[in-house]
Amino acid sequence: MPLFGRDTELKDLAALVDSLGRSGILIEGEPGIGKSTLVERTVTAATAAGSRVLRTAGVEAESNLAFAGLQRLLYPLRREFDALPPRQFEALATALGMSDSTDEPSIHLVGLAALTLLADAATDRAVLVVAEDVHWLDMASAEALAFVARRIDSEPVAVLATSRESMTSPLRDTGLSVMRLGPLLDEDANAVLDAVAPNLPAPLRHRVLTEAQGNPLALAELPMAATDFTENGPTLPLTERLERAFSARGSALPGPTRSALLVAALNDGNSSAETLTATGILLNTAVTSEVLAPAVAARLIGTGSGTVTFRHPLVRSAMIAAATAEERQGVHQALAETLGEQPDRQVWHRAAGTSGADENVAAALEGAAERSRHRGGAIAALERAAALSATPVRRADRLLRAAELAVDSGHREMVERLVDTARMLPLTAEQEATAKWVLSGFEDGMRDSHAHIGELAALAASVAADGFPDAGLRILWAAASRCFWSEPGPDIRHAVLSVADTFGIPDGDPAKLAIDSIVAPFERGEQVLGHLRVLAMSTGRDSDVDHFLSSAAYQVGAFDLAAHFSAAAAPGFRAAGQLGLLTRALSIQAWSLARLGDLAAAAPIATEAAAFALETGQPFMHATAIAVQAEIAALRGDYGQAMALTAEAERTGLAAGARPVLATVQLTRGLTALGEGRFDDAFTDLARIYDPRDPSYSLTLRACFLTELAEAAVRAGQTDAAVALLHGLEPVVATTSSPALHIGIRYARAVLAGDSASELFAVALAADLTGWPAERGRLHLAYGEWLRRQRRVVESRTHLRTAREIFDALGFTAWSERARLELRSAGESSPNRDPDARERLTPHELSIAQLAAQGLTNREIGQRLYLSHRTVSTHLHRIFPKLGISSRGDLAALLPTLEETAS
Repeated sequence: MPLFGRDTELKDLAALVDSLGRSGILIEGEPGIGKSTLVERTVTAATAAGSRVLRTAGVEAESNLAFAGLQRLLYPLRREFDALPPRQFEALATALGMSDSTDEPSIHLVGLAALTLLADAATDRAVLVVAEDVHWLDMASAEALAFVARRIDSEPVAVLATSRESMTSPLRDTGLSVMRLGPLLDEDANAVLDAVAPNLPAPLRHRVLTEAQGNPLALAELPMAATDFTENGPTLPLTERLERAFSARGSALPGPTRSALLVAALNDGNSSAETLTATGILLNTAVTSEVLAPAVAARLIGTGSGTVTFRHPLVRSAMIAAATAEERQGVHQALAETLGEQPDRQVWHRAAGTSGADENVAAALEGAAERSRHRGGAIAALERAAALSATPVRRADRLLRAAELAVDSGHREMVERLVDTARMLPLTAEQEATAKWVLSGFEDGMRDSHAHIGELAALAASVAADGFPDAGLRILWAAASRCFWSEPGPDIRHAVLSVADTFGIPDGDPAKLAIDSIVAPFERGEQVLGHLRVLAMSTGRDSDVDHFLSSAAYQVGAFDLAAHFSAAAAPGFRAAGQLGLLTRALSIQAWSLARLGDLAAAAPIATEAAAFALETGQPFMHATAIAVQAEIAALRGDYGQAMALTAEAERTGLAAGARPVLATVQLTRGLTALGEGRFDDAFTDLARIYDPRDPSYSLTLRACFLTELAEAAVRAGQTDAAVALLHGLEPVVATTSSPALHIGIRYARAVLAGDSASELFAVALAADLTGWPAERGRLHLAYGEWLRRQRRVVESRTHLRTAREIFDALGFTAWSERARLELRSAGESSPNRDPDARERLTPHELSIAQLAAQGLTNREIGQRLYLSHRTVSTHLHRIFPKLGISSRGDLAALLPTLEETAS
């Protein structure tokens, strides 16, 4: 039958087939609106064009079976699994049940394995990935496909997905173009009805057109249920009318066929053998495939290749809705008996076939949760096990274990629902402790009142005193984290610190160092720094430990150590596919490197952190990474880009009260104003970071931007105000040797000293600034400027020349120009600055080029950056012309490796 009213959509889908390599299209619309018809037309066109088509579909009955949809998609590529890199193979094999491993595979490694397989498959011919009804895909498969969809821009691979309107799926946020199907126009609706029911009486035709509301499936099906359809009565929603039409057709089938249809509808697989076996058990008699023939003739199902497929999802739901609860339970019991050799599938049918409590089934569901290859499946299994539990204690225990898993998955609303349900039951002391810590497990806390931080600290002490120190420590960490993102004041900080001291954790313990540095960065700073300097010699053994240490170093202003520890933490998180923690490590590394002045290293890391933060649902880390990108742009003199990124970061920071984000925003504004010669604005912007009443005030970061503040003060004629701010920091200076604080104080004292600054500049330059090139360049520039104003022109040239060379190397464009102008005024010209090779590349290209310069293969680079090797190859072929080279062998001479850059 011709397809009416979809010419525009067909044109867009034809363009997708003609240029596979775009990300893809997500078709949205109500049931029956024509999504599947468009998919079939596209599949036919892609096949005719020589493309390979791989398909999967969400099935509501399979939504609790982790990776069921992905297994269906990748099954045709199973012979290629062995060619995957070892970690990807291990993750994919575990996910698809091909490994004996009991560990939960990283969803990101599974997604990378799928991406690698698809990219390799597309080497010979383009690939179209079709995923229908993605709203019913199991969450693990949907997340893996979303990972793939974000990364196929450079591949001859496209994704075509379908979803019902208003239903959620991870694929919605992947950059797929959304094609929304609306009702057919009247002219097209009439054309459909002419094609399917040309002899329909006029009154009935009018009724069908009115009730169908332009829905093609309704136009095709409602005339076939004319008797039921013409009954007078309340108007049903369209979906229910269609289900009634299908169920009416099903009710006319022989009894055994109706039973077989219900079995197929409730089965979480599409095997015809399973359906026939379970039907035989249900009817207590052997059945053959002939039992399905009447349903095929009625155009309700299709059979072939050993499968049973429903013509439309509404047919399946109609069969289920028409059955009684007892009939459905009987079918589930029959399916459970059929699936004896597949315990994870069997247990769900046992649970569905059970009414009332059944501890045996609940225990079996617990076992399924332990074996689950995705946390979403484990949470569902535990929640269903709780419903079947024989005692309140067991029910609460299972609910709380599900809540713990939901914390790790970031599902806050689910956690609250599970804990609220558990708290309706009598809880043991241990269960109550668990309930308390899981509710504190979301680290942002920025919308909480400051009093809640103190309450969390008191709760941590109480839970630990009750004999549950692990749960208490988790709650305490949540309280400490809130002290970073917000500013609760000294009383609450001291309360949190006092509780931390009662836990009996050794002072050198990484977790204790992290808590102390967040809550008391100055009071405990010297002690923390001592431990960090020792521990810096033994990194790379445990990513979690290195991450704690990087956080501690960042808090106490040791950005060289923070970059060192975060760089050590990242590879382990990357290899394990822990992209959430990797995002945090990369954010600390990028922030620290930018402060040190290593923009070439910081830029690609910040870009990667921002992308991963979006992908892993961490809005505050995304804002942090964007703020770092803004700072880098300002330092490079790209003030338009800096302001655009600043606005983006500020939107999130202001909405959540994320002080570190807002402080970095104000730093960027100050840098931009300095670069543009707006010195009053620069001082005003930077001074906000030091005002406790301002949302950008940060107890920790106010010690990190003294260089910029002092420079702005001198140029704006605000030296007295700056001196007053510095005076307020003198007690802090006396208690800690924080590198960032002391470097800034030495600089500020020198530039604010006026005519007596020479000795102070000498003191500042005598400090060890080996790992702080930006600060060394600023000192030389400021000293050179001061010397020239003192008419010591010959002396000034040495310092100005050094500053120019440092800033040229770092890519600090605005500072380079300032040094050149000063040198010109001192009677010395400077050569034009040629852009560094790294500045010709985007941050993403730079990260690929730097890894290639280290000698990594395209496949190894892809594993590091979670890209396909084909995407890496495409980027390298764009990079070579930009750098004026013809092969990767020339990269090492142009680009230092990340390790060299970081040093």
